Amino acid sequence: MKNFRQNFELFFYKHRNKGIPNLMLYVCIGAALVYLFTLFTQNPIVYAFLAFDRALILQGQVWRLITFPLTYGVGNPFPALILLSFFFFYNMARSVEQTWGSLRLNLFYLMGIVLIDLYCMIFGGRADATYLNLSLILAFCTMYPDAYFRILYIIPVKAWIIALADLALILFGVFTSPFPVNLFPVIALTNYFLFLGKDVLNLLPLSWRMNAARLFRKKPKQAKKTGPIPFQAANTPPRQKAPYTHRCTVCGRTDVSNPELEFRYCSRCNGYFCYCEDHINNHTHVE
Repeated sequence: MKNFRQNFELFFYKHRNKGIPNLMLYVCIGAALVYLFTLFTQNPIVYAFLAFDRALILQGQVWRLITFPLTYGVGNPFPALILLSFFFFYNMARSVEQTWGSLRLNLFYLMGIVLIDLYCMIFGGRADATYLNLSLILAFCTMYPDAYFRILYIIPVKAWIIALADLALILFGVFTSPFPVNLFPVIALTNYFLFLGKDVLNLLPLSWRMNAARLFRKKPKQAKKTGPIPFQAANTPPRQKAPYTHRCTVCGRTDVSNPELEFRYCSRCNGYFCYCEDHINNHTHVE
């Protein structure tokens, strides 16, 4: 599983520039235009053309499977709040894309759309992009748990606190809402858990993380007693020193091949594992 995760990270790093760059910019602009058109004209024709509708999809209007994120916020009577949320979603996505690359963010968002489509096609209901956009915020909070959000531009709150509060509200809704409505947020956030993996633990306070690492850390095996090591043969060539000082465990770049990068060692990994600046906050920790 550890090798699979490393190959997963390495694949997306090698193809980070593929895909659609600034995807969320286009999604937010399109959703804002749909919202403003519906608000000022009081005509829901565009919304009705793009919204998710299982009956119409089964009749052949398959574009609704991917266009429902453009209907976010329609019907909300507070345009300033909706437009501010679009700006917020875009900034979160831009930060995540700078770390992940375009391809990984595209697949992250696309997988969320597909999971919502499957759920709504099976159980019915109206597909909504609220939890899909929330998954972007949770991804940002997981990658940068110590970043600060300013509530009302005044009160500083760390990102991991915001994320835990959102997850707590979702969990509360799972147990209080009727089936199958209660499972919709869980399905909509499945892409978050699949793409972040063990990094979800970054949302825990630092002291909790350290205690959990000590609890699950394996004790080193005692070395077996052996006899004296014979002297090295005279004709054995000396062991050559590696031509670099630092090498990223995920992507394999070194301080020789890429001298412009910074390399650091992860304090949470069990051992001395070095990572470049692109993966020091985005890798699977070695237990």
